[in-house]
Amino acid sequence: MKEIKKRQKSVVLFTTPSCVWCTRAKSYFRQNGIKFKTIDITKDKKAGEDCVKHGCRGVPIVLIGGSRWICGFDQAKIEKSLGI
Repeated sequence: MKEIKKRQKSVVLFTTPSCVWCTRAKSYFRQNGIKFKTIDITKDKKAGEDCVKHGCRGVPIVLIGGSRWICGFDQAKIEKSLGI
């Protein structure tokens, strides 16, 4: 029987260059084969404003599937949202 691979939800990671937890989040995604896009909010002010609008005041911020905002690197919430 052929295995059907589920398509991964989109993952966007909002970061800043000096953020230690952002680096840990990137490492976690890479180690687990999770594709993600990184947005540096020091260079993209609108993205930073969107994060604040969704209640996140610090980085990292993870946006999953275009609708699930996770403030901080919360591995349990990330895994639950991705179904892993």
